[in-house]
Amino acid sequence: MTDIPRKLIVPKNITDALRNVNFPGSNQDVVSLDMAQEIRVAGKKVTLSLVFQRSDDPSIPAVIAACEEAILTHVGPEVEIKGNITAKAIHQMERPILSGVKNLIAVASGKGGVGKSTVAVNLAVALAKTGAKVGLIDADIFGPSIPKMFGVEDIRPVGIRVDGKERIQPINKFGVNFLSIGFFVKVEEAIIWRGPMASNALKQLITDGNWGDLDYLLFDLPPGTSDIHLTLVQTVPITGAIIVTTPQDVALADVIRGVNMFKSKGVDVPVLGLVENMAWFTPEELPDNKYYIFGKNGGVKLAEELELPLLGQIPLVMGIREGGDSGNPAADDENSPVGKAFAEIASNVIREVESRNEHLDPTKKVKVSRK
Repeated sequence: MTDIPRKLIVPKNITDALRNVNFPGSNQDVVSLDMAQEIRVAGKKVTLSLVFQRSDDPSIPAVIAACEEAILTHVGPEVEIKGNITAKAIHQMERPILSGVKNLIAVASGKGGVGKSTVAVNLAVALAKTGAKVGLIDADIFGPSIPKMFGVEDIRPVGIRVDGKERIQPINKFGVNFLSIGFFVKVEEAIIWRGPMASNALKQLITDGNWGDLDYLLFDLPPGTSDIHLTLVQTVPITGAIIVTTPQDVALADVIRGVNMFKSKGVDVPVLGLVENMAWFTPEELPDNKYYIFGKNGGVKLAEELELPLLGQIPLVMGIREGGDSGNPAADDENSPVGKAFAEIASNVIREVESRNEHLDPTKKVKVSRK
């Protein structure tokens, strides 16, 4: 008789199982009470923390035992959970993720093919050139391109121990610290993951990276709206979002959906502004000529309609493509037209972030609530 393959264990399996465990004296389960945290899955091994109001809560042993039993019953007897549940008092869980990072910025686009990753990489380099401490996370889990754009496809991040915990040391180049799932898979391999697996990969880049103190941490998000976007805003409080578009109407229509996602009730992430990429074509040999092959000022007009700042316009020039392919971001050359354009965008982003922080309350992580 052929063995039936066991299903892959993902964090959602664990939270679903824990919904069967009510806290003593309450009609609510430990997930609804937000007690089950720091869930990690490594093959069959599962670890998690249970957060109690007091470290001397007499119900701790019984609740841990009930959670172990629920996971073994509802996920499978092969799960290695015994002894892997840690009880913590609520004051031990108040340390925020990325506590040393001042501003978390999402770089997003309504659709693919608008040069979002190019903008994210070059913006990160331009910000670093102002003297800021900058990080970048390749959150485009299914299409990671940042290792190539920085010219470090053959490099692998190393693990280091920080404050007794294993961390991943980001790669540093052009003054930017960055991590990507692309470092951990072969270049030629397609990444075929279900939503929970991709979300867990992003969480690990965020929580296990040795990010330290940064002025800005940028997230290069996948195009459109997806589980990755929701995972990000549920994991960390995003300071603001930058939307990248091109001038043509089909791209602009998708921008509105992206803006509405960030501004929607429950997410409530401020949109810092729009970047219009491929605004015009300028031949290298005719630097003063502009050919509007995708339409003229579409991003400018949309920014006005949405009452959002236009952070800048990037021309379509061969040097940007060559820089991305060779691992030398165009923003590194401050004297080139493209370098000057990204320097201007970086200056505008700094201005908008400072204004946002002065006039708006800090963004809160999105809370997951289920009835």
